[in-house]
Amino acid sequence: MKNIYPNILKSNLKNLYRAKKNIENNNIIGLPTETVYGLAGNAYSNKSVKKIFHIKKRPSYNPLIIHFKNLKNAKKDVVINNNFLKLYSVLCPGPITFILKKKHTSKISKIASAKKKTIAIRFPKHNVAKKLLGLLKFPLAAPSANISSKLSPTSPNDVVDEFKDKIKIILDGGKSKIGLESTIIDLTNKPRILRPGSITSEKISKILNKRVTIYKKTKEIKSPGQLKIHYSPGIPVKMNRIINSNKNEALIVFGKIYKKSNKYFNLSKKGDLNEAANNLYKILRKIKNKGFKSIAVNKIPNVGIGIAINDRLRKASNK
Repeated sequence: MKNIYPNILKSNLKNLYRAKKNIENNNIIGLPTETVYGLAGNAYSNKSVKKIFHIKKRPSYNPLIIHFKNLKNAKKDVVINNNFLKLYSVLCPGPITFILKKKHTSKISKIASAKKKTIAIRFPKHNVAKKLLGLLKFPLAAPSANISSKLSPTSPNDVVDEFKDKIKIILDGGKSKIGLESTIIDLTNKPRILRPGSITSEKISKILNKRVTIYKKTKEIKSPGQLKIHYSPGIPVKMNRIINSNKNEALIVFGKIYKKSNKYFNLSKKGDLNEAANNLYKILRKIKNKGFKSIAVNKIPNVGIGIAINDRLRKASNK
């Protein structure tokens, strides 16, 4: 399909250098990762970080995830510990974010870390993100490319849907492979998961050889994804429903064969939770754009990545 948006660019070397120059000039770009698309800017620059908060309408107390190209660079800004090294050696680069203590000598913008003594860091696996980081001399602050509390984008077109032409460069990396944001684990004390993702607590527990659970209290915001209202399509979402209750309500189904209807949207006809996760935001966005007034959702199995799907649906429904 021909690209009709002039701000969506092929991720060739010429455009990567164009993106590099823009970021060095404290501008913001749209960047693909394996989880969702992000809004990327210079993590060392207050000016750049302020632009991210402004365009996303993001609360100043909600810290950003900082993306590094490798461990050597991350060591300049965070305090490394054994639990981190164990997880890094198995899971990185990949869809996991670590909360670590910030070094006193760190150049990370205090605005990006919401003036906290910790930083959320990640090592993206997507080739485009890796190549761009390889061209830069600083890490990238890169939260999801959406208006705060709204749906994360899983394609370059979704970024345009959110911001129109406000983002002048969106690097096209295709559809996000995972489609849900990264797992976030706090490693500053006893390991605990602050946001579930495709990397499960069971997998993390096995690597660390200790039980690691999902921490659900949100009194202190240490990372993205902890706000009570998040991942919202902008219309009411009702979980664990069998049918839709009115003509203006769409029904998201999972794994079962339903009669054909323009009100039914299947996350995965095969009952595959990974496919369901990949389709979730796309379908929620599609339903909203079709003009439905509310969304009912079948019960999703609360296992594996299904835990992350249900987490996003709970935040979207504010339950």
